[in-house]
Amino acid sequence: MAHYDLLVIGTGPAGQKAAVQAAKLGKNVGLIERKEVVGGVCINTGTIPSKALREAVLYFSGIPQRSIYGTPYRLKEKVTIEELALHANYVIRNEIRIVHDQMARNRVDMIFGSASFLDPHRLLIQHRSGPIEHTADFIVIAVGTEPSRPPEIPFDDTSVIDTDGLLTLKHLPSSIVIVGGGVIGTEYASMLAALGIPTTLIDKRPRLLEFADAEIIDRLQQQMKKLGVILYHDEEVLSIKKGPDNSIDVCLQHAKPIQASTLMYAIGRVGATKGLNLEAAGLKPDARGRLRVNEHFRTAVPHIYAAGDVIGFPALASTSMQQGRHAACDAFGHPDRIDTSLLPYGIYSIPQISMVGRNEQELTQAGIPYAVGIARYKEIARGLLMGDEIGMLKLLFHRQTHEVLGVHIIGEGATELIHIGQAIMAHRSRIHYFIDTVFNYPTLAECYKVAALDGINRLPRPWAPYQ
Repeated sequence: MAHYDLLVIGTGPAGQKAAVQAAKLGKNVGLIERKEVVGGVCINTGTIPSKALREAVLYFSGIPQRSIYGTPYRLKEKVTIEELALHANYVIRNEIRIVHDQMARNRVDMIFGSASFLDPHRLLIQHRSGPIEHTADFIVIAVGTEPSRPPEIPFDDTSVIDTDGLLTLKHLPSSIVIVGGGVIGTEYASMLAALGIPTTLIDKRPRLLEFADAEIIDRLQQQMKKLGVILYHDEEVLSIKKGPDNSIDVCLQHAKPIQASTLMYAIGRVGATKGLNLEAAGLKPDARGRLRVNEHFRTAVPHIYAAGDVIGFPALASTSMQQGRHAACDAFGHPDRIDTSLLPYGIYSIPQISMVGRNEQELTQAGIPYAVGIARYKEIARGLLMGDEIGMLKLLFHRQTHEVLGVHIIGEGATELIHIGQAIMAHRSRIHYFIDTVFNYPTLAECYKVAALDGINRLPRPWAPYQ
């Protein structure tokens, strides 16, 4: 048995950053991982593999060049799952090595095995070499989530898979139905359709991604349809059955039945807390296995923290990292701050979407007078060089003060470009910053200047940059 200043359960983004931050503060830290590899869902089955898959799909499909070389253009007609997995496996291997190196440099003890609470300060770690016990002054629970697998869905990990199962298939599907039009379902639908796989996406809501700007989502849905995605909105799945030939029959509430070779169930994720014996620590998760925390990520037990996807929204790798870091700072009395009002969101569909701040619907509901400025990639030299004809950057700003209130982008590079708007909004700057600033040419950053000029010139009265 060893005693630590901090024990962290889970090696995903939140766990990594909590461990490193505490080590930087000179604390004795142990980092526990129940699997044989570090990185959690982010590196091994979620964020990194899906984004690597997207890069491979763009490369093989030739989509970014089709507006230049013609719609039929593609680098390779037939792509295998092995070719797609090659890119993902390369990135995964290197990310795992980076995490190991980082923990070694910071003298964080790596402890492999499944952890469970014996009491609020004591953990039992079950390892194949035998059980061990460790104690700690503080504990961070960063175990992440796992796909929801309702008992009525006939999962077999071959014909019916969850969102972690695509790259474990032996062959790419000949056709696929994706149930659930959230972020993961939307991303995978656009990727698979880009490869020429007949793809159907079913969602019970009126449109995809209702938290995002409606105009941006309209453009996304139009592009997905061009890629070949068949979209069903306001639709419920009544049953999913396997046929004698292993094909999947999907019965819908309003539309006629659908048949496909594969079905991906992409509705919901649950906290991976089942084996932690949280009751022994005085904690109780909610019905979806998530833990409730305060603004400093403390649970109901003051010395136990939780961070990352296990606490629910926004469940992003980027926010998880900051939450883990903040938890470690708070535990050891070091002030830290997270500006939760300016979290950037990135959706790695084809095309990408990214946003920061409020959208038109939110501003309208709040009664805030706003104006809109738009720049289209097809009118920007860099957009034409890239072959992106549907990209768009949308600026929202206050009609009287001209303060920037929101930035919404669709198109390649959106998840990088968003940070310019985020930085400006953090300083509560006005739209004139973009008008008065010189941007490199040709770049996508120039969209900010074009959108700012577009917006300011729509106002009914003259404007002056330095009023």
